Amino acid sequence: MTRSTRRPRRTVQVAGAGAAALLALSACSSSSGSPGAASAASPAPKPSGTVTVFAAASLKESFTTLGREFEKEHPGTKVSFNFGGSDTLAASITGGAPADVFAAASPRTMAIVTDKKDTATAPVTFVRNRLEIATLPGNPDKVSSLKDLTRSGLKVVVCDRTVPCGAAAQKALAASGLKLTPVSYEQDVKSALTKVELREADAAVVYRTDVRAAGDQVQGVEFPESAKAVNDYPIAQLKDAPNAAAAQAFIALVTSAEGRKVLTEAGFLQP
Repeated sequence: MTRSTRRPRRTVQVAGAGAAALLALSACSSSSGSPGAASAASPAPKPSGTVTVFAAASLKESFTTLGREFEKEHPGTKVSFNFGGSDTLAASITGGAPADVFAAASPRTMAIVTDKKDTATAPVTFVRNRLEIATLPGNPDKVSSLKDLTRSGLKVVVCDRTVPCGAAAQKALAASGLKLTPVSYEQDVKSALTKVELREADAAVVYRTDVRAAGDQVQGVEFPESAKAVNDYPIAQLKDAPNAAAAQAFIALVTSAEGRKVLTEAGFLQP
């Protein structure tokens, strides 16, 4: 007695039809999509126009390099920088100065802005920096330590204690138990360094990145107390940024591997 083979064949056909119907429903569902799925697939706005960046003076060389790279990567954009003392920049921002990005030389100065709720994103620490002594080329006064800066007759300049480089210098001096009487307090680190470059001072306490940027115009002297006064540098997009898309793209470049490379080569430490 022979068995029929038709039934299994029909089962396969029915199963195949069911699968086809299921695929059709799936395709229909995918084409209609949910608003969330469509939004996730939407490309980020393309940067254009001018992005205004307020940045600590010590970032001048590295950010200028990154600014040129940003304009190259995004044709039609322009990066406008305002470099200066972080506290002065923070005061300008809270006072209503139009800007897209703020990069400060310390969390304390960034807090001036965040406390006023003038940031659109949470600040991110992207680099760190430590102090170094800048002396005249060849170090004619034989400065080899922080204590040497307290010698009588030596003209020393430091940053004002209200700005990050000055606050760090005071912290290093306190850690070593030293008291220093500078000939002047400068409003940003570049101004302090310029005093030595112009031979208006014998030495200055600045960031090691600024010593490196000055090349053979000064000579750097490291001191161990600087390890107790390392500054974190935070960056954030500002609230009501005139060019939010470009601000986000610039911050992405700064925090990218490419940005880290430029900053590391300038002497900054990774967070």
